Amino acid sequence: MLRGRTRRGRGPYVTDDDPLDAAQERRVRAVLALGGVPQADLPDGVQQVRLRLLERAASGREAPRDVSAWAAVVASNLAMDWHRAKRRQERLGERLAALQPAQAPSGEETSVLSLAVARGLDTLPDAQRQVVVLRFYADLPVRSIAEQLGVPEGTVKSRLHTAVRALRARLHEDEVV
Repeated sequence: MLRGRTRRGRGPYVTDDDPLDAAQERRVRAVLALGGVPQADLPDGVQQVRLRLLERAASGREAPRDVSAWAAVVASNLAMDWHRAKRRQERLGERLAALQPAQAPSGEETSVLSLAVARGLDTLPDAQRQVVVLRFYADLPVRSIAEQLGVPEGTVKSRLHTAVRALRARLHEDEVV
């Protein structure tokens, strides 16, 4: 397959048979889920990200500088595409609840807040939701988000500011906080 293939001194394109390591796959799954893709469709979304990475390698383009960030942005774009195609506001809380670890149950207040934030995310414009998910859930820095989306850092910061302000107002309206 692509094992050990290098591009312009940037190291291996893929380190083993799978172009995504376990941590990258978890990040992709989280970004897809937080972007509104149902739990049942997450494996297809992960495969789409893998396919796009393999297509990039096969086309001769050089490897992304940060495969993890690139994969998170591709996943975010896939989620936006899915979200536009299927409005699924009533099921978002269930999908996010299924994403939580099965270890210790969280408190009632945390669950209420999580559902309120999920509903608030669903009301945001696509561009704002995308930067919120990439920044706070995928834990990407502003600079990386800006590079991957091809927009200035100031645009990312502005979208984040506007989105957080809208989410905060929504939480106060719903009397969650």
